[in-house]
Amino acid sequence: MKALSDFLGALSPRHDGTQQAAAEAPPAGDETLLPHEREFHHAAKMNNLETMEKLLRKNVNINAVNTLQRTALHFAVAGNRVSTVDFLLHHKARVDVADKHGLMAIHLAAWSGNLDIMRMLVKAGADQKATNQEGRNVLHFAALNNNVDIVDYLLQELQLKDLNKQDEKGKRAFLLAAEKGHVEMIYRLVSLKLFTSEKDKEGNTAVHLAAKNGHYEVLEVLLNQWEEINELNQNGETPFYLAVEGGHEKCAELLLEAGSDINISNKHNSNALHIATRHGHTSLVRFLISKNINLVPKPEQNSPLHLAILNNHLPVVISLLDANHDINTLNQQGKTALAVASRSNHALVVDMIIKAERHYPLKQEHLENHVDAPDFSLAFKQDHSAQTKQIRYCLWNLAYNQLKPQEWKTLALFWKFTEEQIKAIEEQWTGKKSYKEHGHRMLLIWLHGILLAHQNPAKYIYEDLVRVGFQQVADKIRAEMSPEMDSRKCAVS
Repeated sequence: MKALSDFLGALSPRHDGTQQAAAEAPPAGDETLLPHEREFHHAAKMNNLETMEKLLRKNVNINAVNTLQRTALHFAVAGNRVSTVDFLLHHKARVDVADKHGLMAIHLAAWSGNLDIMRMLVKAGADQKATNQEGRNVLHFAALNNNVDIVDYLLQELQLKDLNKQDEKGKRAFLLAAEKGHVEMIYRLVSLKLFTSEKDKEGNTAVHLAAKNGHYEVLEVLLNQWEEINELNQNGETPFYLAVEGGHEKCAELLLEAGSDINISNKHNSNALHIATRHGHTSLVRFLISKNINLVPKPEQNSPLHLAILNNHLPVVISLLDANHDINTLNQQGKTALAVASRSNHALVVDMIIKAERHYPLKQEHLENHVDAPDFSLAFKQDHSAQTKQIRYCLWNLAYNQLKPQEWKTLALFWKFTEEQIKAIEEQWTGKKSYKEHGHRMLLIWLHGILLAHQNPAKYIYEDLVRVGFQQVADKIRAEMSPEMDSRKCAVS
């Protein structure tokens, strides 16, 4: 494909006013051409027959090649210049010249899809079975660009059934059409009995290739006649895994409905959730969780939560925490998610994990005891709601202006923050006044739990400050929050 993109890029000649100027400033690849040859190539690109006739009268070499081994016929065919192709063929232009990638004019005709030009080249004796350096023939090129008329001409009119061969990567036309998402071509090749379930040299079937590239409509067609949906390629990847890796949620859902195993791991022991997490595909992470994908990793690998933290995908972290991901799982280095986050300088993630660590057990306790539980739907992300603005300002003022160094830790221990949690909070900031930020973060984590249980934070902060011996600070809080102190609970966003 690089050969074609390289070639098509050369079809944009300079438009600097005159043919003479074009000849004086040769495009890339034309440096070895004589001035008249360069002008002849330019005229072929522009469909300028008058100039081409004039130059032929001056005995210009009609088959002159540039440094990329391309002739005027190459450019005329690729540009769909029918009259120019006809002119060149009538003047005995060679049809068997291959460029440095092995591309011949007939390959370019199959790619561009111009049936008239294809007929001209065949009539002029072009090699209908020629291949380029990638082992691709005209059928491959027609399939790559969804040119059904060319396929019909080759297979039905010319009866060239032996064109249906594998290229250097082991792909027949059917696999190339699936890879490019050409539904019309897929239908035509099926009707011509060229459907194949074989694999390319990387072990990919047509379903793998369509899934990997997000071609939903092609997948729908293929799945109607596919038997083994969980086939593995050489990397141990199923079509479902590849759809997730590419971020193609609709394809992933279609494959699940067709019977794909959501939990199959590749040869590196990564399943679809791992790959969605690594690439930061948040909506797919939520989708996989909703389909009950296994959240428990194997002992020798990072959990999805570890991966989300290491790749700094904050929305994915939030989704995993909201789904009750096991936050105590150790990775292959024996580190918890909290330890990884604290060493990665992800303060927001650290705070969210601590919130989850403190409140998962409370939720589980209510569920196990079958008691009326508070609403546990509050997310672990930062709270910016208007309802809690006053209490959040009060806690900021407490941390930055009223608590002395180390006093925030006294409160933290009273509220049963663990030593690991306190240490994790301290990892992100250092310096003489860092205790202010540490205390503020700890207070917001505490507030999250109070709100989660639908309790009155103003009341509890006052009472707990008194219990730990901070009477003066408690009195200041009471003065600031007197309206809230009389309320039974604080609103939750």
